[in-house]
Amino acid sequence: MAEKTGTKAKRGATGTGGRPGPDAPLTVVVGQEELLLDRAVREVIAAVRAADPDTDVRELGPGELAPGTLAELTSPSLFAERKVVVVRQAQELGADVVKDVKSYLASPAEEITLVLVHAGGARGKGLLDAARKAGAREVACPKVTRPADRLAFVRDEFRGAGRSATPAACQALVDALGSDLRELASACAQLVADVEGTIDEAVVARYYTGRAEASSFAVADCAVEGRTAEALEALRWSLATGVAPVLVTSALAQGVRSVGKLAFAPSGMRSADLARELGMPPWKIDRVRRQVRGWSAAGVSTALRAVAEADAAVKGGGEDPAYALERAVVAIARAARSR
Repeated sequence: MAEKTGTKAKRGATGTGGRPGPDAPLTVVVGQEELLLDRAVREVIAAVRAADPDTDVRELGPGELAPGTLAELTSPSLFAERKVVVVRQAQELGADVVKDVKSYLASPAEEITLVLVHAGGARGKGLLDAARKAGAREVACPKVTRPADRLAFVRDEFRGAGRSATPAACQALVDALGSDLRELASACAQLVADVEGTIDEAVVARYYTGRAEASSFAVADCAVEGRTAEALEALRWSLATGVAPVLVTSALAQGVRSVGKLAFAPSGMRSADLARELGMPPWKIDRVRRQVRGWSAAGVSTALRAVAEADAAVKGGGEDPAYALERAVVAIARAARSR
């Protein structure tokens, strides 16, 4: 989550650098990443309740806000009760309700903390602009789509929990669980609770090796390291647990291509320099360096042909995808010992 602030001076508590803190009178939470949106809202509620544990919290969607409802919720109470009003999907509000919100922004109540959750984009932009003009504290929660951003998210989860996790462990967790931030956050929390000391790749494998993506990469790692029996065992487990054959061929292709890139890279380069040159993260350079030892140029060519044949077979060119994958795994493992 990234924070921004409006141009107008704001009342209420401030965070570092004089910027408004999470208990600012007005916060807009903008984006489409549900986990981050929920966290931003919870942060506001926690901050206000830290100052007043009896704070009342009201969360409403567009269907629960009729004209006049916001005025009722934000009208001064006899006992000066603190209140947090959270408006979800603010971009969907009707014109009359938007008018009410804008009217409130012009004259906010002292004991009210208003949170507008908005998806961003063109829909409802007038309300978002009005909130920004009113000096809202803004929290950006864009959809996390890039693998590098998901990896950064996992690193931040461990760091925020005060725990150390190796780069390879973070990458393995992303490979295992994919793009769902809620699953990634839950997995990080589980590992933090269950594991003592540094969280490494072996720990992640022990907890999550049964997941589809992790299974396919486990097959590839065993194959490119020449461990035929283990690669076949991992392949059969993957297929038995429902991993799509195309995921396995993709992982095999990535594994062989990585070996090929590193095998013909200039010698003597540092991992960080090679990572920039080959477009790989530094932790992967170190792993592939261990895998590349038994490979020859002819072996890489043979393995690439085996992957291409398997890929064609699993996409409809063959009658038995499992057999095609077994042949490819055996061919790759043999090629890994071709030097």
